[in-house]
Amino acid sequence: MNALVALCHFCELHGPRTLFCTEALHPPSPTPSQAGAPIPGDRDSATQRGDMCEGCRSLPASHPGFVSVDSETGIRFLSHQHPRQPQLFSVVRQACVRSLSCEVCPGREGPIFFGDEQHGFVFSHTFFIKDSLARGFQRWYSIVMVAMDRIYLINSWPFLLRHLRLTIQSLQSTALKVFDSEQCVCPQRAVRMNSVFSPAVFPHQRSGNAARSLPSLTQHTNLWASLHSSFSWLLKACGSRLTEKLLEGAPTEDTLVLIERQTEQEEEMSCWEGAEGGGSRPQCHQSESELYRDFLFDEGKAEGYPGPKFRSLRHLRQVLGTTDFRQLAWHVLMGNQVILRGADPGLIHSAFTMLKSLLPVGCVRSVTYSAQYEEAYRCNFLGLSPDVPIPTHVSSSEFSVLVDVVSVERGSLYSAACGEDILSLYQFNISSTNSQPTDKGPTLLNKIEVALSNENLSVDVVSHCLLCLKEEWMNKVKVLFKFSKVDGRGREDTQKVLALLGATGPGEEDNVRLLKFWMTGLSKTYKSHLMTAVRGGERPLSQ
Repeated sequence: MNALVALCHFCELHGPRTLFCTEALHPPSPTPSQAGAPIPGDRDSATQRGDMCEGCRSLPASHPGFVSVDSETGIRFLSHQHPRQPQLFSVVRQACVRSLSCEVCPGREGPIFFGDEQHGFVFSHTFFIKDSLARGFQRWYSIVMVAMDRIYLINSWPFLLRHLRLTIQSLQSTALKVFDSEQCVCPQRAVRMNSVFSPAVFPHQRSGNAARSLPSLTQHTNLWASLHSSFSWLLKACGSRLTEKLLEGAPTEDTLVLIERQTEQEEEMSCWEGAEGGGSRPQCHQSESELYRDFLFDEGKAEGYPGPKFRSLRHLRQVLGTTDFRQLAWHVLMGNQVILRGADPGLIHSAFTMLKSLLPVGCVRSVTYSAQYEEAYRCNFLGLSPDVPIPTHVSSSEFSVLVDVVSVERGSLYSAACGEDILSLYQFNISSTNSQPTDKGPTLLNKIEVALSNENLSVDVVSHCLLCLKEEWMNKVKVLFKFSKVDGRGREDTQKVLALLGATGPGEEDNVRLLKFWMTGLSKTYKSHLMTAVRGGERPLSQ
């Protein structure tokens, strides 16, 4: 990430000053000894004269600075009092002055965003540090992150706020302990009330109080090394959590739903961390393919279980047989609850992974393996251990299907020789009270079976074919949603739309039922945009 982090301080004598700065140097980069060298003509006159007070200094000019190297990328993270490049010095200097003067939030403590294209964009967090010798018993600091990419910095706001607050809270808590101990020895409030105030000696009193450094306020001897580690990690983590990706066309509904779910998880995690006041792990925003892969494989949990697994949808069809597979796939597409009950959680997990690929992401609610039954409104994919009973209202319902995975008793030699053959180890018993024939439709299921039965098509080609079929039917769902839910068209108009979508004829009842179920999988983003566009008299975006 092309950004830098700086700690700034408002000195009572010299005004806003940069105390400590960490920047990322991408290879090829100069040697560390060059990084801390002074830049002629760019340091302020006070630094050049050497009369800067202790509170305005962190590392002396002779100090080589701190350097950390990322072994994976070769990026060097360099820390010193000032940036090594003249143009960066002026940018950081301006960010420092603005963060401690005009660009502050109400109360003068908290985060704020400002900047422009010429001088860069700044995420600033101002805060106070307790000091028994300062005016008001506190001194004013800020941590700023400067970058030229406005969108990147704004998108990183929750991440930066969470982790900078941890650093700030650590500084404030250690300084508060020092403050309390000093007040116990010599209460400054009583001393000041009893001292004689004179305008003539006031500047000298200010001068005497202005020279306390941050390490002395916190009694942290390795403070700058600690801040270097913290700022270096922040730059590395912030740079790796978001990646640029070229999108060809609008994002799919699956992508939008996955992004919404990830955002909700991050917000929920943020709330919990804020309530508990604990630390947090860096979060990673993933690409579209990574999000979808994690959704299907549930972060690789199936690989953690021993035993055989279903490798593809075609493999599942071969094991179950064409008739049983069609019945199971029909229930999946109709939105009925699919229950797999057995002693092998890895096998059940892999079966759900294959069946999930038949549905849009927004239609999937799964409990992979549970010791008790979960109602259909909570999940449409439910894995159960073999001793869990099925409630009567579920077993007698036509809106559920039960697959019992029963272990087959074989000899030890036979099992060892056929360890990866699922049929040699398990028998699958499918039961459902649904009496509706599944041989007519829906049309989507017929097309899926044609692709699966064509042995000339590889597994990868079948996967892409399935993706295209789902996108085709999601587009039909969007049209039907627009007519029936947004525009409020009548039954006759809706029937005409179904005919235009190719959902009438053989299997019409199944087609309509599938479309209505898949409406529940539309993203909140799409629904919100459509409703806003209709209310505003705009034409909705076609996807």
